[in-house]
Amino acid sequence: MRKALLTFLMINSIAFAQTAQSWTDDLVLTPERSNYEKTSTHADVISFLNAIKTKSNNIKITSIGKSTGGKDIPLVILSRTGISTPAEAKGKFVTYIQANIHGGEVEGKEAMMMMMRDILLGKKSHLLDNQVILIVPIYNTDGNDKMAKGLRPSQENSPLETGERENGQGLDLNRDGIKMETPESQGMIQNIITAWDPQMSVDLHTTNGTWHAYSLTWAPSYQYAGEPSTYNYTNGVMLPFITKTVKEKYGMFFSPYGDYNTREGWPLKNFYTYNHHPRYIVNQFGLRNRMAVLSEAFSHERFYQRIYSTYTFVFEILDYCNKHGKEIAKINHDAELAAVKNVIDNAGKAKKGVRFKMVPTAKKLNGFRTYDYTSFTKADGTRSLLRKGNIVTYDSITYYGEFKDTVQSTVPRGYIIPAAMSLIAEQLKRQGAKVTQLEKDEELSGEVFTIEKYTRGARKFEGHYMASAEGKFSPATRTAHAGDYKIDLAQPLANLIFYMLEPQSDDGLLTWNFFDTYLDQNDVKNKAVEFPVFKYSPKKK
Repeated sequence: MRKALLTFLMINSIAFAQTAQSWTDDLVLTPERSNYEKTSTHADVISFLNAIKTKSNNIKITSIGKSTGGKDIPLVILSRTGISTPAEAKGKFVTYIQANIHGGEVEGKEAMMMMMRDILLGKKSHLLDNQVILIVPIYNTDGNDKMAKGLRPSQENSPLETGERENGQGLDLNRDGIKMETPESQGMIQNIITAWDPQMSVDLHTTNGTWHAYSLTWAPSYQYAGEPSTYNYTNGVMLPFITKTVKEKYGMFFSPYGDYNTREGWPLKNFYTYNHHPRYIVNQFGLRNRMAVLSEAFSHERFYQRIYSTYTFVFEILDYCNKHGKEIAKINHDAELAAVKNVIDNAGKAKKGVRFKMVPTAKKLNGFRTYDYTSFTKADGTRSLLRKGNIVTYDSITYYGEFKDTVQSTVPRGYIIPAAMSLIAEQLKRQGAKVTQLEKDEELSGEVFTIEKYTRGARKFEGHYMASAEGKFSPATRTAHAGDYKIDLAQPLANLIFYMLEPQSDDGLLTWNFFDTYLDQNDVKNKAVEFPVFKYSPKKK
């Protein structure tokens, strides 16, 4: 084991050294110049991009917007024909790679600049044969530059300094997918997702959790209110194939994402993924009928190892998409058609989950790699666990990697939003939903939800007191007035709109306090209040 590890380190050290020596000085990255003790600043990234764009016709650089600190958030467009706009990419397979969403998780940023060099000037130009590649190498520009020691203790000072997790507003950009309160999320959703419509997206992270023994872990888009086909393909076909490939080609171990808790005892019995909420942008892609992947490098490896594993994973994804783009695009397109068809055929009858709990997968994890622990007695006589340096494997680990609905709601034909609630309508439009305003009154049949209990969290989470509603739906007829907003759910974003507008959703607009003003004005704390969004459907025969 030790010999294999030393060989791995030596090979990758030599590979990176050779790579750094093969470029002109303006293309050598900050980690390469500093023996991997430093990571690139925003200015370093911009300098690199300005240099490389002069050396190839296959790169265009634009911006998705500015951070609160006034920094440009660069978008790099790689294509065989010098594409620079979404219109020019129409009909082509688009892959989107996003790095540095958390300012301290810097591996993706460096790996993607290395990837640009190799695609444009090295031996990986074939990746542009059948796809357009979009890269945001430094998404959290403000957080990245607030560098200090000790911000990522699990990385053991490798690099010596990193940025902060949050953006310039003090918000976690990976919790902003629904509320869209940051310029970064607004720019990404409006100027990449809705504009370029990527068929595959990858979000690059570094875990700060469990001492498992994988160089990288991954997760698909968890979208249990969406169409299952995109998840089934990503989780059941593509990611297992890539995991097998990297082991055979590079001797690297990748695995599904998760954490375990030593408080449950040792050896471990359970491994847990992360939440299903679409506030995480990876999960939101599934509700948009598109595929997405979460990448988590292993923080307890050295900086250059984490860059290498992230680089390898992204390369294999890009290579896979280059070969299977038509297949992926068809699955996405069919999911979109299925979402619309379900509304047209089953509005008022079909139900979907709006709240979920994590449950075990049917298949257990075997050959699970982790650092070992041993039990010892502390001075006060209590027992505790001490992590050892050796790697062990265990079988029959229960993997909590799926979700089951605990609350369902009927899928309507559409929703009516009162004219006075333009904020709600505009939020949906910003997500790409089709929203119209009525020109005359219209009588509709459907359901109203009566809120019988409304609670808000005692502590702020991402600037919000998270809310939830309990109550019941009742059949009703309502008159929608001229000026009210009407959303016909028979559109591609049906599942996302449904998740955002349902009052019992665990990550909808009600959750994020968008209805608080109305509900407080109507004294929801002391009496039952009718939820102001009306669900309409065809009359039952």
